[in-house]
Order: sequence, then C-alpha cells, then structure tokens
Amino acid sequence: MVNLEAFFKISYGLYIVSSGNKEKGNGFISNSVFQVTAEPAQFAACCNKDNLTAEIIKQSGAFSISVLHQDVKTELIGKFGYKSGKNMDKMTGTNFIYGETGIPIVTDDTIAYLECKLVNTFDVGTHLIFIGEVIQSEILDNNSEPITYAYYRNVKRGVAPKNAPTYIDKSKLKKEEPKSDSHKYKCPACGYIYDPEKGDPDNGIAPGTKFEDLPDAWLCPVCGSEKEDFYKI
Repeated sequence: MVNLEAFFKISYGLYIVSSGNKEKGNGFISNSVFQVTAEPAQFAACCNKDNLTAEIIKQSGAFSISVLHQDVKTELIGKFGYKSGKNMDKMTGTNFIYGETGIPIVTDDTIAYLECKLVNTFDVGTHLIFIGEVIQSEILDNNSEPITYAYYRNVKRGVAPKNAPTYIDKSKLKKEEPKSDSHKYKCPACGYIYDPEKGDPDNGIAPGTKFEDLPDAWLCPVCGSEKEDFYKI
C-alpha cells in the first residue's frame, strides 16, 4: 500500500526559479531545488515541461533561484505558482534585478538568491531537471527564516500546484471537514479566504454576496482555482 501522506514527510524548501532576459522574463514556484555538488557548486531545479520557464531556461542557458522567507505574501505564491506566464507577464509588479547573465532574479520576499549557468538537463518524464553551476549568489536578509514546504502546507495551508513534481490529486487525500458553521470559504491551493462580508470588489463581487451566490465561473482572485475547489471553514 502507498500512503500518500508519507510523501509530505520529505523535507523541501520553497523557491522562485526564474529565467529570461530584458525583453521577456518568467518564473515559477518550485519546492524541488537542491545542491548536487560542492566543487564546483552546482544546483538542480525541477521544472514541468509544460511550464513556459522550461523553454526560457533552455533558450537562455541560465536560471536563478530566489529563496523565499516564511512570511512570503500569498499573492506572490499565487502569481508564480498558480498562474501561467503564457497568459500574463509575471515580472510586471514584481521587484527583481538582472544577474550577470542578464536573467531576472526575483527579490520580493527573498532572503537569498543564486544565479546559475545551465550545464546539464535531464529528462525525467513529465519534468526536466536543470543542473546549473553557481556563478553568483547573495544574501538579502539575514534575519528571516526560509520557508519550508512543510510550513507552507501546515501553517499557510497551501498545496502544490498541478505542474509541481510533488502534486497529489486532492481527491486521493482525506477531505478537510468544515470546522464551524462559518460561511467563509478557503482556497485549498493558495489559502485565499472568501469572506462574504468583504466580497471580491476587484472582480465585481459586491460585499454581502454569499459564496453559493457567486457565479459558477468565478475563480480564486489569487491563484485562479475554480469555485468548486473551495471548502467551507
């Protein structure tokens, strides 16, 4: 028997892996980044083949890794983890710098970053593992703790997006039961909470609108998850 909950005991971090140039940049949330050698210092980053960033990394020959802190904004995770760069410019409204190779390096909610020159690529089915040699690294915040995937799941109540190598179909897990008679609903992907008292004015939903009265086509304003995925809290 395979107990999927056992997978969550493996330790991961949470990062933004990005690449591109001054004309076009993109990135994605990754929890599969790890060091593979010390001399020279090389890191691996796993990326779904469908991710736009995968093609950009192959074209640019470089990628960056931004280490996020525990208080990372939900909106940042929503933008880079649950939205596609094929439909939006993720770098717009994001603070970043350009590295030595000309690739963008996200600095929002980042405590450290690494810039890597691509040296090898491994095809592992649905994903590619990019191996990069570190050519530049810097610490931006010595006081904050890096966020782990366990913290993201247990404290922020987030789950991996569908393109992540650690994604597990939520239908295979035990469903979280409502804890009260509250009429607030929570997105299982990014943790966004729909509060009827506040509504969703940015998307034309007036305060006082009950969750069940939302249009069926309504999507999570942070990550784009469908209404049917929300659960009552």
